Amino acid sequence: MSGLSRREFLEYASVAVLGIGLGRGLTVYDPPAESSDGTGRLIGDGSTADTGPQPHQPVPQRLEPGQAPPQFVVFSWDGAANLETGLFPRFRSLAAEYGAAMTFFLSGIYALPDEHRMQYAPPRHPVGASDITFLSTAEVVATMSEVRAAWLDGHEIGTHFNGHFCGDNGVSLWTPADWADEIAQAKRFVQTWKTTTGLTGRPDVAPLPFDYERELIGGRTPCLQGQEGLLPTAAALGWKYDASSPGGVQVWPDQRLGLWNFPLQAVPFPAAPAGKARHALAMDYNIMYKQTNGDTDGDPGMYPTWRAQARDAYLAGFQRAYTTNRAPLFIGNHFEQWNGGIYMDALEEALRQIAEQPDVRLVSFRQLVAWLEAQDPTTLARLRTLSPGQPPPDGWRTLLAP
Repeated sequence: MSGLSRREFLEYASVAVLGIGLGRGLTVYDPPAESSDGTGRLIGDGSTADTGPQPHQPVPQRLEPGQAPPQFVVFSWDGAANLETGLFPRFRSLAAEYGAAMTFFLSGIYALPDEHRMQYAPPRHPVGASDITFLSTAEVVATMSEVRAAWLDGHEIGTHFNGHFCGDNGVSLWTPADWADEIAQAKRFVQTWKTTTGLTGRPDVAPLPFDYERELIGGRTPCLQGQEGLLPTAAALGWKYDASSPGGVQVWPDQRLGLWNFPLQAVPFPAAPAGKARHALAMDYNIMYKQTNGDTDGDPGMYPTWRAQARDAYLAGFQRAYTTNRAPLFIGNHFEQWNGGIYMDALEEALRQIAEQPDVRLVSFRQLVAWLEAQDPTTLARLRTLSPGQPPPDGWRTLLAP
Protein backbone atom coordinates (compact mmCIF):
# COMPACT_ATOMS: atom_id res chain seq x y z
CA MET A 1 0.00 0.00 0.00
CA SER A 2 3.05 2.28 0.06
CA GLY A 3 3.36 4.98 -2.55
CA LEU A 4 -0.26 6.17 -2.47
CA SER A 5 -0.76 9.87 -1.79
CA ARG A 6 -3.64 11.17 0.28
CA ARG A 7 -5.34 12.24 -2.93
CA GLU A 8 -5.03 8.69 -4.24
CA PHE A 9 -7.70 7.48 -1.81
CA LEU A 10 -6.62 4.11 -0.47
CA GLU A 11 -9.77 2.35 -1.48
CA TYR A 12 -8.80 -1.25 -1.99
CA ALA A 13 -11.83 -2.55 -3.78
CA SER A 14 -15.00 -1.32 -5.27
CA VAL A 15 -17.51 -2.88 -7.37
CA ALA A 16 -20.02 -2.38 -9.67
CA VAL A 17 -21.98 -0.11 -11.76
CA LEU A 18 -23.26 -0.52 -15.16
CA GLY A 19 -25.74 0.56 -17.67
CA ILE A 20 -28.58 -0.66 -19.76
CA GLY A 21 -28.01 -0.62 -23.50
CA LEU A 22 -30.55 1.49 -25.35
CA GLY A 23 -32.25 -0.57 -28.00
CA ARG A 24 -30.66 -3.77 -26.75
CA GLY A 25 -33.04 -6.50 -25.65
CA LEU A 26 -36.51 -6.08 -24.25
CA THR A 27 -35.91 -3.35 -21.69
CA VAL A 28 -38.84 -0.92 -21.33
CA TYR A 29 -38.39 2.55 -19.83
CA ASP A 30 -40.72 4.66 -17.75
CA PRO A 31 -41.08 8.26 -18.96
CA PRO A 32 -39.17 10.80 -16.88
CA ALA A 33 -41.03 12.21 -13.89
CA GLU A 34 -42.59 15.61 -14.50
CA SER A 35 -40.31 17.04 -11.83
CA SER A 36 -37.11 15.63 -13.32
CA ASP A 37 -35.81 19.18 -13.82
CA GLY A 38 -34.91 19.07 -10.13
CA THR A 39 -37.79 21.09 -8.72
CA GLY A 40 -39.91 19.49 -6.05
CA ARG A 41 -40.42 19.39 -2.31
CA LEU A 42 -37.30 20.62 -0.53
CA ILE A 43 -36.14 18.51 2.40
CA GLY A 44 -34.50 19.93 5.52
CA ASP A 45 -32.14 22.79 4.69
CA GLY A 46 -32.75 22.37 0.96
CA SER A 47 -29.71 20.20 0.29
CA THR A 48 -31.99 17.49 -1.10
CA ALA A 49 -35.46 17.44 -2.62
CA ASP A 50 -38.19 14.93 -3.37
CA THR A 51 -38.67 15.29 -7.13
CA GLY A 52 -40.70 12.13 -7.69
CA PRO A 53 -39.71 8.90 -9.43
CA GLN A 54 -36.20 8.72 -10.84
CA PRO A 55 -36.01 9.18 -14.62
CA HIS A 56 -34.74 6.55 -17.03
CA GLN A 57 -35.49 3.45 -14.97
CA PRO A 58 -36.18 0.16 -16.77
CA VAL A 59 -39.31 -1.82 -15.97
CA PRO A 60 -38.09 -5.27 -14.90
CA GLN A 61 -39.40 -8.11 -17.01
CA ARG A 62 -40.00 -11.60 -15.63
CA LEU A 63 -38.32 -14.32 -17.68
CA GLU A 64 -40.63 -16.47 -19.74
CA PRO A 65 -40.36 -20.25 -19.22
CA GLY A 66 -37.27 -21.50 -21.02
CA GLN A 67 -35.99 -18.00 -21.80
CA ALA A 68 -32.26 -17.34 -21.38
CA PRO A 69 -31.51 -14.57 -18.87
CA PRO A 70 -29.83 -11.41 -20.12
CA GLN A 71 -26.20 -10.79 -19.25
CA PHE A 72 -26.14 -8.11 -16.56
CA VAL A 73 -23.00 -6.07 -15.97
CA VAL A 74 -22.71 -3.59 -13.10
CA PHE A 75 -19.99 -0.96 -13.12
CA SER A 76 -19.61 0.77 -9.76
CA TRP A 77 -17.40 3.53 -8.38
CA ASP A 78 -16.07 3.84 -4.82
CA GLY A 79 -15.89 7.34 -3.35
CA ALA A 80 -17.26 9.22 -6.37
CA ALA A 81 -15.60 12.60 -5.79
CA ASN A 82 -15.64 15.02 -8.71
CA LEU A 83 -12.09 16.35 -8.81
CA GLU A 84 -10.00 18.25 -11.35
CA THR A 85 -9.26 15.03 -13.25
CA GLY A 86 -12.72 15.20 -14.84
CA LEU A 87 -13.25 11.45 -14.51
CA PHE A 88 -16.77 11.62 -13.07
CA PRO A 89 -18.21 13.58 -16.05
CA ARG A 90 -16.11 11.52 -18.47
CA PHE A 91 -17.71 8.25 -17.42
CA ARG A 92 -21.14 9.76 -17.02
CA SER A 93 -20.89 10.84 -20.66
CA LEU A 94 -19.69 7.38 -21.67
CA ALA A 95 -22.65 5.80 -19.90
CA ALA A 96 -25.04 8.16 -21.69
CA GLU A 97 -23.53 7.14 -25.02
CA TYR A 98 -24.63 3.56 -24.42
CA GLY A 99 -27.76 4.17 -22.36
CA ALA A 100 -26.01 2.61 -19.39
CA ALA A 101 -26.68 2.96 -15.68
CA MET A 102 -24.00 2.78 -13.00
CA THR A 103 -23.77 2.81 -9.22
CA PHE A 104 -21.82 5.56 -7.50
CA PHE A 105 -20.88 4.68 -3.92
CA LEU A 106 -20.54 8.21 -2.55
CA SER A 107 -18.29 8.68 0.48
CA GLY A 108 -20.32 10.71 2.96
CA ILE A 109 -17.43 12.95 3.95
CA TYR A 110 -17.18 14.07 0.33
CA ALA A 111 -20.25 16.15 1.18
CA LEU A 112 -18.49 17.66 4.23
CA PRO A 113 -15.84 20.35 3.56
CA ASP A 114 -12.48 19.98 5.25
CA GLU A 115 -13.07 23.09 7.35
CA HIS A 116 -16.00 21.30 8.99
CA ARG A 117 -14.28 17.94 9.45
CA MET A 118 -14.80 18.07 13.23
CA GLN A 119 -18.48 17.36 12.59
CA TYR A 120 -17.45 13.79 11.80
CA ALA A 121 -17.16 11.56 14.86
CA PRO A 122 -16.08 8.18 13.46
CA PRO A 123 -16.66 5.06 15.54
CA ARG A 124 -13.52 4.03 17.48
CA HIS A 125 -11.46 6.90 16.07
CA PRO A 126 -10.82 10.52 17.08
CA VAL A 127 -13.27 13.21 16.04
CA GLY A 128 -12.34 14.59 12.62
CA ALA A 129 -10.19 11.60 11.68
CA SER A 130 -10.31 10.01 8.23
CA ASP A 131 -8.05 7.78 6.18
CA ILE A 132 -9.14 9.53 2.98
CA THR A 133 -8.90 13.21 2.22
CA PHE A 134 -11.68 15.63 3.01
CA LEU A 135 -12.57 17.87 0.07
CA SER A 136 -12.45 21.64 -0.17
CA THR A 137 -15.72 23.55 -0.25
CA ALA A 138 -15.39 24.03 -4.01
CA GLU A 139 -14.75 20.30 -4.49
CA VAL A 140 -17.80 19.41 -2.40
CA VAL A 141 -19.98 21.70 -4.50
CA ALA A 142 -18.55 20.23 -7.71
CA THR A 143 -19.15 16.70 -6.43
CA MET A 144 -22.75 17.41 -5.43
CA SER A 145 -23.39 18.94 -8.86
CA GLU A 146 -22.13 15.80 -10.57
CA VAL A 147 -24.07 13.51 -8.20
CA ARG A 148 -27.21 15.45 -9.03
CA ALA A 149 -26.62 15.06 -12.77
CA ALA A 150 -25.85 11.35 -12.36
CA TRP A 151 -29.13 10.66 -10.57
CA LEU A 152 -31.11 12.55 -13.20
CA ASP A 153 -29.33 10.43 -15.82
CA GLY A 154 -30.68 7.30 -14.11
CA HIS A 155 -27.65 6.23 -12.07
CA GLU A 156 -27.81 4.97 -8.50
CA ILE A 157 -26.29 6.81 -5.54
CA GLY A 158 -25.16 4.32 -2.90
CA THR A 159 -22.71 4.82 -0.04
CA HIS A 160 -19.03 4.10 0.58
CA PHE A 161 -19.60 5.28 4.18
CA ASN A 162 -17.15 7.89 5.53
CA GLY A 163 -13.61 7.63 6.89
CA HIS A 164 -12.40 4.53 5.01
CA PHE A 165 -10.70 2.93 7.99
CA CYS A 166 -9.03 -0.36 7.02
CA GLY A 167 -6.63 -2.82 8.56
CA ASP A 168 -6.28 -4.10 12.12
CA ASN A 169 -7.91 -1.03 13.70
CA GLY A 170 -10.49 -0.46 10.99
CA VAL A 171 -14.08 -1.27 10.16
CA SER A 172 -13.57 -5.01 10.58
CA LEU A 173 -13.90 -4.37 14.34
CA TRP A 174 -17.13 -2.41 14.09
CA THR A 175 -20.34 -3.61 15.69
CA PRO A 176 -23.82 -3.17 14.21
CA ALA A 177 -24.20 -0.13 16.47
CA ASP A 178 -20.98 1.37 15.09
CA TRP A 179 -22.26 0.89 11.55
CA ALA A 180 -25.60 2.49 12.45
CA ASP A 181 -23.69 5.54 13.72
CA GLU A 182 -21.50 5.68 10.60
CA ILE A 183 -24.47 5.42 8.25
CA ALA A 184 -26.44 8.08 10.10
CA GLN A 185 -23.51 10.47 9.77
CA ALA A 186 -23.00 9.68 6.08
CA LYS A 187 -26.64 10.45 5.39
CA ARG A 188 -26.54 13.63 7.47
CA PHE A 189 -23.53 15.00 5.57
CA VAL A 190 -25.30 14.45 2.25
CA GLN A 191 -28.55 15.91 3.60
CA THR A 192 -26.85 19.10 4.88
CA TRP A 193 -24.19 19.84 2.28
CA LYS A 194 -25.69 23.26 1.54
CA THR A 195 -25.37 24.27 5.19
CA THR A 196 -21.74 23.18 5.51
CA THR A 197 -20.78 24.87 2.24
CA GLY A 198 -22.63 28.08 3.12
CA LEU A 199 -25.10 27.78 0.24
CA THR A 200 -28.42 27.57 2.06
CA GLY A 201 -31.00 29.96 0.71
CA ARG A 202 -29.33 30.09 -2.71
CA PRO A 203 -32.03 29.23 -5.26
CA ASP A 204 -29.42 29.28 -8.02
CA VAL A 205 -27.70 26.25 -6.44
CA ALA A 206 -29.85 23.21 -7.15
CA PRO A 207 -30.44 20.54 -4.49
CA LEU A 208 -29.77 16.87 -4.93
CA PRO A 209 -33.02 15.75 -6.62
CA PHE A 210 -33.74 12.78 -4.35
CA ASP A 211 -34.68 11.89 -0.79
CA TYR A 212 -31.51 10.14 0.41
CA GLU A 213 -33.44 8.22 3.06
CA ARG A 214 -35.29 6.45 0.25
CA GLU A 215 -32.54 6.46 -2.35
CA LEU A 216 -29.98 4.67 -0.18
CA ILE A 217 -30.51 0.90 -0.42
CA GLY A 218 -26.94 -0.44 -0.42
CA GLY A 219 -23.24 0.24 -0.22
CA ARG A 220 -19.72 -1.09 -0.21
CA THR A 221 -17.51 -1.02 2.87
CA PRO A 222 -13.93 0.29 2.86
CA CYS A 223 -11.45 -2.34 1.67
CA LEU A 224 -14.31 -4.86 1.53
CA GLN A 225 -14.02 -5.27 5.31
CA GLY A 226 -16.60 -5.32 8.09
CA GLN A 227 -19.51 -6.95 6.30
CA GLU A 228 -20.42 -9.20 9.23
CA GLY A 229 -21.02 -6.22 11.49
CA LEU A 230 -22.76 -4.22 8.77
CA LEU A 231 -25.37 -6.71 7.59
CA PRO A 232 -27.64 -6.68 10.69
CA THR A 233 -27.75 -2.88 10.55
CA ALA A 234 -28.33 -2.80 6.80
CA ALA A 235 -31.17 -5.30 7.17
CA ALA A 236 -32.74 -3.27 9.99
CA LEU A 237 -32.58 -0.15 7.80
CA GLY A 238 -34.45 -1.94 5.02
CA TRP A 239 -31.56 -1.92 2.57
CA LYS A 240 -31.83 -4.22 -0.43
CA TYR A 241 -28.24 -5.34 -1.01
CA ASP A 242 -24.61 -5.18 0.06
CA ALA A 243 -21.57 -5.13 -2.24
CA SER A 244 -18.86 -5.61 0.39
CA SER A 245 -17.94 -9.27 0.07
CA PRO A 246 -14.44 -9.94 -1.37
CA GLY A 247 -13.38 -12.82 -3.53
CA GLY A 248 -16.73 -13.83 -4.96
CA VAL A 249 -17.06 -16.17 -7.91
CA GLN A 250 -19.16 -15.71 -11.02
CA VAL A 251 -22.42 -17.32 -9.96
CA TRP A 252 -25.95 -16.00 -9.58
CA PRO A 253 -26.32 -14.05 -6.32
CA ASP A 254 -28.05 -15.24 -3.18
CA GLN A 255 -29.22 -13.39 -0.08
CA ARG A 256 -27.82 -12.96 3.41
CA LEU A 257 -30.10 -11.70 6.18
CA GLY A 258 -32.55 -10.76 3.44
CA LEU A 259 -30.05 -8.63 1.49
CA TRP A 260 -28.76 -9.53 -1.96
CA ASN A 261 -25.06 -10.36 -1.75
CA PHE A 262 -23.13 -8.76 -4.64
CA PRO A 263 -19.45 -9.64 -4.09
CA LEU A 264 -16.45 -8.35 -5.94
CA GLN A 265 -15.68 -11.27 -8.24
CA ALA A 266 -12.51 -13.02 -9.31
CA VAL A 267 -11.93 -12.91 -13.07
CA PRO A 268 -9.24 -14.67 -15.15
CA PHE A 269 -5.88 -12.90 -15.13
CA PRO A 270 -3.38 -15.14 -16.96
CA ALA A 271 -0.83 -12.30 -17.10
CA ALA A 272 -0.20 -12.53 -13.34
CA PRO A 273 3.53 -12.63 -12.48
CA ALA A 274 5.07 -15.90 -11.36
CA GLY A 275 3.95 -16.84 -7.89
CA LYS A 276 0.68 -14.90 -8.08
CA ALA A 277 -2.74 -16.45 -8.64
CA ARG A 278 -4.00 -16.44 -12.23
CA HIS A 279 -7.09 -14.47 -11.31
CA ALA A 280 -7.79 -11.00 -9.94
CA LEU A 281 -10.71 -9.25 -8.32
CA ALA A 282 -12.55 -7.28 -10.99
CA MET A 283 -11.42 -3.86 -9.82
CA ASP A 284 -8.80 -1.37 -10.92
CA TYR A 285 -6.86 -1.31 -7.66
CA ASN A 286 -6.61 -5.09 -7.39
CA ILE A 287 -5.44 -5.48 -10.98
CA MET A 288 -2.88 -2.73 -10.43
CA TYR A 289 -1.64 -4.51 -7.32
CA LYS A 290 -1.11 -7.68 -9.35
CA GLN A 291 0.97 -5.72 -11.82
CA THR A 292 2.95 -3.30 -9.66
CA ASN A 293 2.48 -4.35 -6.02
CA GLY A 294 0.51 -1.15 -5.54
CA ASP A 295 2.88 1.30 -7.22
CA THR A 296 0.66 4.00 -8.75
CA ASP A 297 3.58 5.60 -10.62
CA GLY A 298 5.22 2.63 -12.30
CA ASP A 299 7.34 2.26 -15.43
CA PRO A 300 5.67 4.25 -18.25
CA GLY A 301 7.11 1.79 -20.73
CA MET A 302 4.78 -0.83 -19.26
CA TYR A 303 1.63 1.29 -19.48
CA PRO A 304 0.37 -0.14 -22.80
CA THR A 305 0.91 -3.70 -21.56
CA TRP A 306 -0.77 -3.10 -18.21
CA ARG A 307 -3.70 -1.31 -19.85
CA ALA A 308 -4.27 -4.24 -22.20
CA GLN A 309 -4.02 -6.72 -19.33
CA ALA A 310 -6.65 -4.85 -17.33
CA ARG A 311 -9.01 -4.58 -20.29
CA ASP A 312 -8.56 -8.24 -21.14
CA ALA A 313 -9.25 -9.30 -17.55
CA TYR A 314 -12.62 -7.52 -17.60
CA LEU A 315 -13.43 -9.00 -21.00
CA ALA A 316 -12.40 -12.49 -19.89
CA GLY A 317 -14.73 -12.25 -16.92
CA PHE A 318 -17.50 -11.06 -19.20
CA GLN A 319 -17.00 -13.83 -21.75
CA ARG A 320 -16.87 -16.52 -19.07
CA ALA A 321 -20.32 -15.51 -17.83
CA TYR A 322 -21.84 -14.43 -21.16
CA THR A 323 -21.10 -17.72 -22.91
CA THR A 324 -22.01 -19.98 -19.98
CA ASN A 325 -24.13 -19.34 -16.87
CA ARG A 326 -24.96 -15.65 -17.54
CA ALA A 327 -24.15 -14.74 -13.92
CA PRO A 328 -24.16 -10.95 -13.39
CA LEU A 329 -20.67 -9.45 -13.66
CA PHE A 330 -19.59 -6.82 -11.11
CA ILE A 331 -16.70 -4.47 -11.92
CA GLY A 332 -15.46 -1.92 -9.38
CA ASN A 333 -13.45 1.24 -9.93
CA HIS A 334 -12.11 4.49 -8.50
CA PHE A 335 -11.85 7.90 -10.15
CA GLU A 336 -8.05 7.75 -10.13
CA GLN A 337 -5.23 8.36 -12.61
CA TRP A 338 -3.02 5.55 -11.36
CA ASN A 339 -0.13 4.76 -13.74
CA GLY A 340 -1.04 7.48 -16.17
CA GLY A 341 -4.77 6.74 -16.13
CA ILE A 342 -4.41 3.38 -17.88
CA TYR A 343 -7.05 1.69 -15.74
CA MET A 344 -9.63 4.28 -16.72
CA ASP A 345 -8.77 3.75 -20.38
CA ALA A 346 -8.92 -0.04 -19.95
CA LEU A 347 -12.34 0.20 -18.37
CA GLU A 348 -13.66 2.42 -21.16
CA GLU A 349 -12.38 0.02 -23.81
CA ALA A 350 -13.97 -2.95 -22.04
CA LEU A 351 -17.29 -1.19 -21.52
CA ARG A 352 -17.53 -0.24 -25.18
CA GLN A 353 -16.92 -3.82 -26.30
CA ILE A 354 -19.31 -5.29 -23.74
CA ALA A 355 -22.10 -2.83 -24.54
CA GLU A 356 -22.10 -3.82 -28.21
CA GLN A 357 -22.94 -7.46 -27.52
CA PRO A 358 -26.52 -8.73 -27.91
CA ASP A 359 -28.67 -9.36 -24.84
CA VAL A 360 -26.43 -7.36 -22.51
CA ARG A 361 -27.80 -5.06 -19.81
CA LEU A 362 -25.53 -2.46 -18.23
CA VAL A 363 -27.35 -1.68 -15.01
CA SER A 364 -26.99 -0.27 -11.52
CA PHE A 365 -27.17 -2.50 -8.47
CA ARG A 366 -30.58 -0.99 -7.71
CA GLN A 367 -31.85 -2.00 -11.14
CA LEU A 368 -30.42 -5.50 -10.78
CA VAL A 369 -32.23 -5.88 -7.46
CA ALA A 370 -35.50 -4.84 -9.11
CA TRP A 371 -35.01 -7.48 -11.81
CA LEU A 372 -34.17 -10.22 -9.31
CA GLU A 373 -37.22 -9.35 -7.23
CA ALA A 374 -39.42 -9.64 -10.33
CA GLN A 375 -38.36 -13.23 -11.04
CA ASP A 376 -39.98 -16.47 -9.95
CA PRO A 377 -37.96 -17.74 -6.94
CA THR A 378 -37.82 -21.16 -8.60
CA THR A 379 -36.12 -19.62 -11.62
CA LEU A 380 -33.47 -17.97 -9.45
CA ALA A 381 -32.87 -21.20 -7.56
CA ARG A 382 -32.23 -23.02 -10.82
CA LEU A 383 -29.86 -20.30 -12.02
CA ARG A 384 -27.88 -20.68 -8.80
CA THR A 385 -27.22 -24.36 -9.58
CA LEU A 386 -24.80 -23.31 -12.35
CA SER A 387 -21.13 -23.12 -11.35
CA PRO A 388 -18.72 -20.49 -12.71
CA GLY A 389 -18.18 -21.13 -16.40
CA GLN A 390 -20.89 -23.80 -16.52
CA PRO A 391 -23.57 -23.48 -19.22
CA PRO A 392 -26.93 -25.14 -18.61
CA PRO A 393 -26.19 -28.82 -19.37
CA ASP A 394 -29.28 -29.29 -21.55
CA GLY A 395 -29.82 -25.67 -22.58
CA TRP A 396 -31.88 -22.83 -21.15
CA ARG A 397 -35.17 -24.29 -22.36
CA THR A 398 -34.63 -27.33 -20.17
CA LEU A 399 -33.11 -25.59 -17.14
CA LEU A 400 -35.86 -22.96 -16.97
CA ALA A 401 -38.74 -25.09 -18.23
CA PRO A 402 -42.07 -24.53 -16.45
